[in-house]
Amino acid sequence: MQDWSGTFGARTTADEAVADRDLSGQLMIVTGANSGIGFHTARALASAGARVVFACRDSAAGAAAVERTLAAHPGVLAEVSLLDLGSRQSISDFAQRIDADSVDTLICNAGLFGGPYQEVDGALERTVGVSHVGHFLLVRALLPELLAQGGGRVVMVASESHRTPSKLDFDRLPLTAAQYSGFVAYGQAKLCNVLFASELQRRYGGEGLTACSLHPGSMIPTNIARSSSLAGFVMKLISPFTKDLNTGAATSIVCATHPHLEEISGRYFSDCRPKLPSAEASDVAVAERLWKRTEEWVGAS
Repeated sequence: MQDWSGTFGARTTADEAVADRDLSGQLMIVTGANSGIGFHTARALASAGARVVFACRDSAAGAAAVERTLAAHPGVLAEVSLLDLGSRQSISDFAQRIDADSVDTLICNAGLFGGPYQEVDGALERTVGVSHVGHFLLVRALLPELLAQGGGRVVMVASESHRTPSKLDFDRLPLTAAQYSGFVAYGQAKLCNVLFASELQRRYGGEGLTACSLHPGSMIPTNIARSSSLAGFVMKLISPFTKDLNTGAATSIVCATHPHLEEISGRYFSDCRPKLPSAEASDVAVAERLWKRTEEWVGAS
């Protein structure tokens, strides 16, 4: 078993985390890869030889991210594909465009925080609708490819915000306009991410799938707060005291490339190491209930 105390930690960068990995021949997908943590995750994985699909809502921004990656690492296999996690049709179209029999790793990185109440397909509040339900649909659409070679990996980029609120309020989810709070919606979405990863592991681990979740770092200045000018200002203000984007991507890299699958399966990570999630996030009954409720939201077929 890995002695995590002597490996990567809070100051590890994405490039350091991938430095000894040869990912040649692997197909990896990173959602929200056009900027921030997602970009550095996708860039670093491509630098180690993987074919990386930058799954982005804005195709022009995604293409620019691929160009930056190619400029930094000439000759790597990086491509952009349009994906709007708020649109069921876009998710279906994206999955159908994957021109491979198998997918090795799916990193569910995309997310958002704050701004006014808005809805996505299915009349769902968009924070949970994009961060959890959109990724649920994406994983479901790609399950045949993820399971094709004896099991791929699904990495959910969650947050320590999954601890607040401390419980998943099924009576309020999905939030209505009258109930909406940006902080509550984000905390519930991140709790859903951790629960989804653990339930994925329970349901499909026997078929070889490996699923885990992680906290990339607190208040890293990404564009996740693009819908909230106040949150964006606060993130910029404290940025000298937080991880930079390259460091924030390191835990995603560890979860996506760690060679011993049994050491990451179903676990939650922070600072490139395992960490105990909240009691609610560890509750098997809650995870199963969330799965069933999500199927109700999207239609079980």
